[in-house]
Amino acid sequence: MRALGRPAQYLALAAYLVFLGFPLLWLLSSALKPAAELAIGGTGLLPANPTLANFAAAATDADLGTAAWNSTRVALGATLAVLVMALPAAYALARIRTRLKIVANGWVLVSQVFPVILVVLPLFLILRQFRLTDSLWGLTLVHAVYALPFALWMLQGYIAAIPRDVEEAGAVDGAGRTRILASIVAPLLAPGLVATAMFTLISSWNEFFFALVLIQDPDKVTLPLALSRFVSSEGQVQLGALAAGALLATVPSLLFFAAVQRRLTSGLVSGAVKG
Repeated sequence: MRALGRPAQYLALAAYLVFLGFPLLWLLSSALKPAAELAIGGTGLLPANPTLANFAAAATDADLGTAAWNSTRVALGATLAVLVMALPAAYALARIRTRLKIVANGWVLVSQVFPVILVVLPLFLILRQFRLTDSLWGLTLVHAVYALPFALWMLQGYIAAIPRDVEEAGAVDGAGRTRILASIVAPLLAPGLVATAMFTLISSWNEFFFALVLIQDPDKVTLPLALSRFVSSEGQVQLGALAAGALLATVPSLLFFAAVQRRLTSGLVSGAVKG
């Protein structure tokens, strides 16, 4: 049985990788197919007449370069804001005993199941008062607020995995809580911060609904909004250009994930262990 166990595990892993990779393969196949082949419903995975015209159309018609730059600014800004706010707040929730901790954790959980569509109109009215509608700064703020509860929940687990002894040693040497957080906890929390930043960045990069409501200027659209240009109001879809654009929009996420994969894995493991 053991002799059969290892090949079965590899076979299951290979099947799982194929399952995960199939959407990307389908996107690549559709992006390389000419419009005529897509129009007749060509369903084969390999294009009969491969072409790069869809990539050129995606880059020019939707101005993906500008949209990608806008998405990068918003995603990086939201991620930085979330880390700056979530780190001290998560430390306080994980280490300081208070009755407000139960209320705060309950609110974090409730915020994750609250329908987003119910807050869109009040959010729009508030941002309009501060002249932040149709602004990348306003969209960055919204993404940060939206991702903050999940980041708080993640970082609490990572901080709880850090032994209190190292903090007590710093307190004995005369360090205050701020110094302990900056000089002791933060370096030990690096894998958790990377994992949190990864999820926040991807969430902001892929967000569509808030951008649709808040952004009207064509020069400020993000990548999801730019890709929506390939779907007309009549429901007609430029499938080849849309697949090419979606594939190009996915590449930065894959490259970033590959760059931080090792720290992300260690961060997920450490966050699952309570200290």
